[in-house]
Amino acid sequence: MSIEHVLWERDATGLADLVHRNEISPPELVDAAIARAEATRPDINAIATPLYEAARARAKTVDRTLPLAGVPFALKDLGIGLKGVPIHGGSRIPPFTADFSSVMVERYLAAGLIPIATSTSPEHGLRLMTESARFGITRNPWNTGHTTGGSSGGSAALVAAGVVPAAHASDGGGSIRVPSACSGLVGLKTSRGRVPLTPLVSESWYGMVVDHAVSRSVRDTALLLDLTHGADPLSPYAARAPQGFFAVAAARDPGKLSLAVYRKSPLGLPISAETLQALDTGVALAREGGHTVEEIDLPFIGRDFISDFCKTVASAVAGTMRGEAQRVGRPVTGEVERATRVLARLGEMLSAGEVYEGVQRLNATARRLIEETARFDAVLMPIIAHPPLACGSMDPKGADELIENLLDKLHLTRLLKVKALFGQLMDKSLWFTHWPAIQNVSGQPSIALPVHVTADGLPLGIQAAGRPGDEETLLSFAAQMEKLSGWLKRRAPLKVPDGSAQGF
Repeated sequence: MSIEHVLWERDATGLADLVHRNEISPPELVDAAIARAEATRPDINAIATPLYEAARARAKTVDRTLPLAGVPFALKDLGIGLKGVPIHGGSRIPPFTADFSSVMVERYLAAGLIPIATSTSPEHGLRLMTESARFGITRNPWNTGHTTGGSSGGSAALVAAGVVPAAHASDGGGSIRVPSACSGLVGLKTSRGRVPLTPLVSESWYGMVVDHAVSRSVRDTALLLDLTHGADPLSPYAARAPQGFFAVAAARDPGKLSLAVYRKSPLGLPISAETLQALDTGVALAREGGHTVEEIDLPFIGRDFISDFCKTVASAVAGTMRGEAQRVGRPVTGEVERATRVLARLGEMLSAGEVYEGVQRLNATARRLIEETARFDAVLMPIIAHPPLACGSMDPKGADELIENLLDKLHLTRLLKVKALFGQLMDKSLWFTHWPAIQNVSGQPSIALPVHVTADGLPLGIQAAGRPGDEETLLSFAAQMEKLSGWLKRRAPLKVPDGSAQGF
């Protein structure tokens, strides 16, 4: 079997085991990953900046006793710093190049991981499809006519295509879980404060953004968390300490769990039959695992909740655009995409008092959610309302142009009209995914489970949301679901190095 095929078949833990047993070398793994990256690059377009020569140099000197020694990896081109590497954030604004590495990157490197590239994202992570004027369309290895989701879609595409076994990702409103659902991967949105974002930022989007990874296996997701979690002195939050190692939790039987299932749309928008089938598949697997499952409703999670979330994001985007203008020394309005510009303008039209009031309402609802679901070990719910969309179809149905034209005619004090515009933008931009923002607001962990493949051969995952700070239960449950469903054996139907095609 060729090294390229080994890279395709093994997860990160399995590849590191081969290195530890001297059956394969880090330079061989890195060269195989680079070859695979270049072979698939025209099809999936998931690389922002290649780091090939630096990766080859690092592979020659990496300590082979490290937990993930020599394992190829990718870093999302947004919200994370690797010293000397430009961060574009999917934007045409000139990139920021850090003279430091983020704490999380330092922990990746200390574990032996070898970054071979930065991965694409939509502009500033604002769309749930990875398409940008800066880098173009990132495509799904399962079907290149369809999206790999966003905003960590580049990372998901590289993992699903067999370029790397796992990759860094971040999540402010579903950006780990949506790409995982679209690409047949495991994606854990961690508890708030579990992994530091410092020193690039202390928090992002009022604490709603978290960083972790997308991977093929639950054990990789758990091991990566063991190697990167824990606040540093600059962190404003600290998640509850785990009882032990996350990898140990992923390896043990979860016991009999009490689960809930929530299947309504918080926005009252349509949900596809395939999405509900995926949820039913997950429920059936949970019952096969011996768990109790109870149907619940969350009537207090509705349009007002999502609207307040969107307003906080808009205000954050407005602030980000101000910061970018200051960084480059000129206005950046003409360099950003219309969707970003519209959201920033809406954010500027909100008063500070209105944003603060919305954040307080979100926090109050989050407290109620945590209290009313505390008796469950996890709550199952969808991630995406429809199977992975065709590339280009997430343009918000002309809403960006319509709203920008209306904004040009509005007086700044007409806030009732602004609220109506938020409703329009919400329905046009979030019709693909209605649920993930719930856990970004509440700070709860939630893991994407790739339990379903549609009749058209596209992945369609669901999520399990847990109690704050309790990734261990989620990982134990997810590992059981992985075993019952057999998803670990699935691969996107791309050509593999021996010339064959393998898929579900």
